[in-house]
Amino acid sequence: MQYSEIIQWMFGKLPMYQRIGSAAYKADLKQTIELLDLLNNPQTQFRSIHIAGTNGKGSVSHMLASVLQESGYKTGLYTSPHLKDFRERIRINGQMIPENKVVQFIRAHQPDFEAMQLSFFEMTVGLAFDYFAKEQVDVAVVETGMGGRLDSTNLLQPLLSIITNIGYDHMQFLGNTLAAIAVEKAGIIKKGVPVIIGQTHSETKDIFQENAVAHQAPIVFADQYIEAKPVAKPDTYHQYFDIWKHNNIWIETVCLPLLGNYQKHNLITVMAALEQLRSDFIIQDEYIRLGLEKVSSNTGLSGRWQVLQQMPLAIADTGHNKDGLSAVVEQLRSLSYARLHFVLGIVNDKDISNILALLPRHAIYYFCKADIPRGMPADELAVKAFEFQLHGRVYDSVRAAWQSAKNAAHPNDLIFVGGSSFVVAEVV
Repeated sequence: MQYSEIIQWMFGKLPMYQRIGSAAYKADLKQTIELLDLLNNPQTQFRSIHIAGTNGKGSVSHMLASVLQESGYKTGLYTSPHLKDFRERIRINGQMIPENKVVQFIRAHQPDFEAMQLSFFEMTVGLAFDYFAKEQVDVAVVETGMGGRLDSTNLLQPLLSIITNIGYDHMQFLGNTLAAIAVEKAGIIKKGVPVIIGQTHSETKDIFQENAVAHQAPIVFADQYIEAKPVAKPDTYHQYFDIWKHNNIWIETVCLPLLGNYQKHNLITVMAALEQLRSDFIIQDEYIRLGLEKVSSNTGLSGRWQVLQQMPLAIADTGHNKDGLSAVVEQLRSLSYARLHFVLGIVNDKDISNILALLPRHAIYYFCKADIPRGMPADELAVKAFEFQLHGRVYDSVRAAWQSAKNAAHPNDLIFVGGSSFVVAEVV
């Protein structure tokens, strides 16, 4: 099979959460253990940083990888989902895994994978770990797919564990309270391995502390340790922050080409992590500044408050759950525009009522469905949105909705594209 056939086989033949939802979720790590045994346990052959969280783990992963790369380390990066190309999930020093490496891996093990009935995510984790081991990376930054305790990535023994935050998402798998979700995320805490918690919540703090004590893992709550103070500068495409420790010790000023206000929380998490990682790596202040400033070009990060065009201003953001979209709506309120055109698509396993209740009623909506089976049909979305006084038209594709919004918008209007990573992927 050629690369395109391999990818089609991976996406189509085996269960995959991004396609079919709950049928792809497995209640233990038995098959991942068998897979990694088959591959001679590549996860033991490189150093790693393991990152979980409801929101922000992708941005934190990319920022850390960029800083380590600028510091001279051969850096692997594993994230999910991808936006345009499957190979975005697996990178070394920002370069996507070559097509021939994907083909060789699947060809070599396809009969075993068929017999084991592996999920897409299990195969992809195996591919990433095998690739990082064979390429002898100095370190790999690895993002969980969902949860933590039962995530296929959780067979790593990392140098550092990071949990960015806890919010309501994937509740049918992880639990319907913040405490229950925190227990699943806390499953990445390992014995003796330091853990950084990005954001402190009263409902989850004790859970993380109890897990850390039980595993003899030093724990730091980043937002109780480091502060990022915005610095006003006439720059349309960057944010600037002064970084301070909470004992009023200034660290440095950094420039970030990520425009979402929520990136402040992610930056605090990254800075706390870098303080910890300096015991294992040589990370100079200069390379922190360079790594953060060049995160998009170094790692290919996109879809986070991404400016698609000017006149009219168009922005896309992959926020797709209650907390993520709350941050989006808050930032939309801070902008000046004549009319808001909102291209909206949602997957059908989200808590749609909580999401729709957040969205601005004054916007003109362009309801659409991403080109995946798991997407909510646009007409069904429009009916549900009407219950929350959200009005617009239904379109038969994301591209049609996006084009219609561009045609209708005046130069001083604002177009926003979001609701799902899969919707953003079809536009960016």
